[in-house]
Amino acid sequence: MHGRLTRGSLLKAAGAAAAAVGLGRLGDAEDSLASDSVSCVLTPEQTEGPYYIAKEKLRRNITDGRPGTPLTLRLTVVDARTCRPIRGATVDVWHCDASGIYSGFGAGRASRTFMRGIQRTNANGVATFKTVYPGWYQGRTVHIHVKVHVRGNVVHTSQLYFPDRVTDAAYRSAPYSARPNRDVRNADDTIFRNGGKRSLLGLRRSGAGYVGSIRMGVHRS
Repeated sequence: MHGRLTRGSLLKAAGAAAAAVGLGRLGDAEDSLASDSVSCVLTPEQTEGPYYIAKEKLRRNITDGRPGTPLTLRLTVVDARTCRPIRGATVDVWHCDASGIYSGFGAGRASRTFMRGIQRTNANGVATFKTVYPGWYQGRTVHIHVKVHVRGNVVHTSQLYFPDRVTDAAYRSAPYSARPNRDVRNADDTIFRNGGKRSLLGLRRSGAGYVGSIRMGVHRS
C-alpha cells in the first residue's frame, strides 16, 4: 500500500541516519543539526603529538602569510549524546606548513605562530579557520592536530585527516610539487589506523582551494 511504513523501509531509513552520523562530516545544511532522539558517534581520541604549543592566538587566519593552497576549515563541535551543537567551545588547531615544517620547532623555530590558532564555536557549534593545505613530513600521513576545550577543560584531543586522492591532486601544484614522493599514506600511518577513518575531513573545491569540514562529537566534561 502506498504511504505505508514497512519494517524494511524503517530499517533502511535508520541505517541511512546512522551512516550519516557515523561519517561525522559536515554539509552546509547540517550546521544547525539538533536532535534529542539521535546519539552521535564520539569522535576518536588520538595522540596530541610532540608539536603542541599552549595559549596560541585567538584568530581565524593562521597562515602568517605562508604559501600554499588555501584551505578553509569548518569544524563543528556537538554533544556526543544529543548531537546538539556546543556554543562557546574553544577549538585549538595546529599543523605543519606546505613544506612540512611546524612553527616553534626545527626549521620553524624562529616563529611560534604560523599554522596555529584558536577559535570559539558560534551558535551552530562551528569554528572556522583560514589556513593552507598541510604539507607532509617523514613518517606521517597528512594531518591536522585539534583540541577542543569546554568551560576551560580539554574534552577532546585528536587529529584530522585528508582523503589520499584529494592530497594527490593538491600536491600536483606548487609549492607541494617541489617535494614529491611523500612516504606515508593513510593506510600505512600507525596513528590513522586507530580511528582515523572517522576523523577524515569532508573536502570540496572552492575557487583555488578547498573547504574541509567535520562534525566532532565530544563529551562536555
